[in-house]
Amino acid sequence: MAERENRRGRGRNREEETPEFADRLVAINRVSKTVKGGKRFGFAALVVVGDQKGRVGFGKGKAKEVPEAIRKATEQAKRQMVRVPLREGRTLHHDVNGRHGAGKVVMRTAPEGTGIIAGGPMRAVFEMLGVKDVVSKSIGSQNPYNMIRATLDGLTKESSPRQVAARRGKKVADILRKDEAPAAAPADADA
Repeated sequence: MAERENRRGRGRNREEETPEFADRLVAINRVSKTVKGGKRFGFAALVVVGDQKGRVGFGKGKAKEVPEAIRKATEQAKRQMVRVPLREGRTLHHDVNGRHGAGKVVMRTAPEGTGIIAGGPMRAVFEMLGVKDVVSKSIGSQNPYNMIRATLDGLTKESSPRQVAARRGKKVADILRKDEAPAAAPADADA
């Protein structure tokens, strides 16, 4: 009996240690199924979840009641989280495009103080991710599901200088050093 209580206690502590996620309800849709006696109504929810420190995910859930659909969507979103590297914890490292189906998105880095310039579902993704400055544009589909998937497609292509350096087998300083190469070329041309 005491062992069971200890095991239960450990489980509770483990849940309390996990980081708290913020969630945003993006869309709720009433769906119906036509049956012999008439129509049965249900609800589909689209939720974006993030820790506002570089992790984000989205989920969708269907149920007869709205709160249950939101709960299912939130659980799925927590399981499907991805990590995105951020520059200075506020913006993207480089401009990136994302695509899913007919939905296309363009995301660009922005100087400090710009804020989140994005519409609807994209704004929810950036806020849950923890991005403070970004300029983005949705082209094509206005379907919130496709917009979120296209945004996450672009964000998964995002790579930090550290990741690029590791992939190339170089140091971060070698990749970020820009002023040396152009200065050397004109000096050789004059000589």
